[in-house]
Amino acid sequence: MNCAKHLEKLIFLSTLPRESYQRIYEASLAGNVLCACCQEPVKLYLGLRTKPYFYHSIQNSDLECETYCEKLIPKEKGSEPETIYEEKNGFRIPKSRKIDSDQIETETNWRLPMPSRILTPFSPPHHKHSAFVGGLPLDAEQEMAVKETDGPLLVLAGAGSGKTRVLTTRALYMIQEKNIDPKSMMLVTFTTKAAREMQDRIHLQAKSANLPVSNLVSGTFHSIFYKILIHADRERYSGDKLLKWDWQKEQYLRSSCRELGIDEKEFAFDQAIQQIGLWKNTLQTPDSVKTTDKWEEQVLTLYKRYEQQKQQNKQFDFDDMLVQCYEMLKGNENLLQQYQRRFHYFLIDEFQDINPVQYELIRLLSSHSNNLCVVGDDDQSIYGFRGSEPSFILNFKKDYPTAKVVTLSENYRSDHTIVSTANHVISKNKERLSKKMTAQYGSDLAPLFFFPFDEEEEATLILNDIQEKIRDGAAPRDFTILYRTHSAGRAVLERFVSSSIPFVIEQGQVSFYEKKMVKSLLAYLRLSVNPDDVSAIGDLIRALFLKQSVLNDLKAFSVLHDCTLLEALLKLQNLQHFQLAKLKKVVPRVHTLQTLQPLLAIATIEKELGFSDYLKKQGNEGNTIEKGSDDIKDLKVMANKFTSVREFLQHVDHMIATQSALRKSRETSTEAVQLMTIHRSKGLEFTNVYIIGAVDGSLPHEFSLDSLRKGDPAFVEEERRLLYVAMTRARKGLSISIPYQRRGRKAVASRFVKALM
Repeated sequence: MNCAKHLEKLIFLSTLPRESYQRIYEASLAGNVLCACCQEPVKLYLGLRTKPYFYHSIQNSDLECETYCEKLIPKEKGSEPETIYEEKNGFRIPKSRKIDSDQIETETNWRLPMPSRILTPFSPPHHKHSAFVGGLPLDAEQEMAVKETDGPLLVLAGAGSGKTRVLTTRALYMIQEKNIDPKSMMLVTFTTKAAREMQDRIHLQAKSANLPVSNLVSGTFHSIFYKILIHADRERYSGDKLLKWDWQKEQYLRSSCRELGIDEKEFAFDQAIQQIGLWKNTLQTPDSVKTTDKWEEQVLTLYKRYEQQKQQNKQFDFDDMLVQCYEMLKGNENLLQQYQRRFHYFLIDEFQDINPVQYELIRLLSSHSNNLCVVGDDDQSIYGFRGSEPSFILNFKKDYPTAKVVTLSENYRSDHTIVSTANHVISKNKERLSKKMTAQYGSDLAPLFFFPFDEEEEATLILNDIQEKIRDGAAPRDFTILYRTHSAGRAVLERFVSSSIPFVIEQGQVSFYEKKMVKSLLAYLRLSVNPDDVSAIGDLIRALFLKQSVLNDLKAFSVLHDCTLLEALLKLQNLQHFQLAKLKKVVPRVHTLQTLQPLLAIATIEKELGFSDYLKKQGNEGNTIEKGSDDIKDLKVMANKFTSVREFLQHVDHMIATQSALRKSRETSTEAVQLMTIHRSKGLEFTNVYIIGAVDGSLPHEFSLDSLRKGDPAFVEEERRLLYVAMTRARKGLSISIPYQRRGRKAVASRFVKALM
């Protein structure tokens, strides 16, 4: 049906404002939308399979109601034109439409999903496989990568090309066929999970072939080179002297801030810790760093003090495991030769993610033999913020002129439509090694672009699509939702919390509503409802630029004068005149916030109560990825769904409690829908993938577009690689969302995918 009743008013989908679809959808879930004919509750369908329509939730169909509603639809110019559909890939796709010349369609009209344009026809592969160690089948390129054991070798392993199989088989081949002593081999990976998977595969195959592999050294960069440090000086590098956590580093930085007179309340410690780590991993000592702005000058000062404090307390951090191991080997020729006599063959996984200190360590250790096999894909280099440089894989032939290059171009993971679409996206990068992946099987199900109004509707469409597919026989584990940043996944997370579908999120992900700026703004709303909220008054004090020590005064004044904590603010003493004037303006206004709609209340807090000033000073606006102002924009999108402050805060508290429970449960079920950032998905694969927010400003991120405007295309190219990684996680189904609005403003489809639509 195309019409229904809400709040005693008729609703016609042909004239309903696009931004109202989500609101009416949620009202229908609550039973507040009625059939115009029989007055029974109806629901609004929002999904990817067809256009929105109203339907009876109990009855399968009601011809009488449909006929009645058809008669109510206005038949005048500007009403919805007739559309003819055809079935394709399981979706109803517009085939033709009768055009009304007087009708002007807007971009916000409902737009059906559309399949990606497939750029190349599928040709079944004709290559042959040959049995190898343990009977593992290898194609010709994989076999070449396994057999080339002497000298430098670069294996360009595209997405889904079986690089893990190549690495493990190569190690076994070297032991079995080349009679190479396993203890002379070093196999290096980037993550503990990858190292464990590699070890498990090697031991499984070695057992069936009766090969000795117990002396094969394999592990992450940090685990291997930390052992070298321990062996050299067990006392200095004992585990109790390791700074394991960021909060330990932050304590050092905070003490330095106090000594140097830097206001720690206005300092982005997380960003500073990341910057110091970047300098260390790019082998920039405190004396060699060249700062570019005032903030970096402050961080450099803290960097110097941080290193001094660690040295005084005889401590080290994770970055030191590599930096100090490199310095030790470089400065001790006898020790270096000792390890060179031990290790003659080096296999390095994920070489595109290597940073300068890792590169120099491997180059130093392998310089005597040059038996260095590196495996990676420059198209999947996405960790520039950690110091990773794709230049090492791009320039490998320059550093090792005699190196052989083997390209693994067969994709065994994804179907042809996904591979072809991803090839087109990544081909636009200029700084890359030329290659093109080829799929092993075809499919009629093309990658799908869909067009929600905003983040809220985007989450609804995805959840409903997954529910429909589960009803058709799919399992929750068949689906993964990928987003650029944690904040971008807020709406999706909230929609799944309200559903019965099992899901898991990344461990350690902080609740959106507990982020600093969000929590500070929410304090105003909480105090409008409960002026004695101790936690909220503490956040408000911070937002008003008052010292935290006044909290004890407020508690005392509250008892002494029999008033609320909020009212006690007016009784504070020894304040500047401008501070008192501000409190006299803020306190009475806070009381009235609960009477406003949440979105209007937030605007009042920003503009009238001075929160914008706090945001500018402490919103981490220098952070290129996640700014406090962006968090407030996301909060506004959420607040717009609610009509009262109390209802909004109840939702917030429910989400905080739910995510806290998720963190405590440490649920890692593989039988659930996976919600994660694109960066975390690296190295994984899934049956069906949804990529959200494919618009300029999100993917590519705004900071990369700013760099491009200044003449630096490197960050945009990394963002394109990020999308390529996301796309190539999918085996069968790939859906990409292009919302009309993002953070309350009109969005533009990502420049990476425009040509595919």
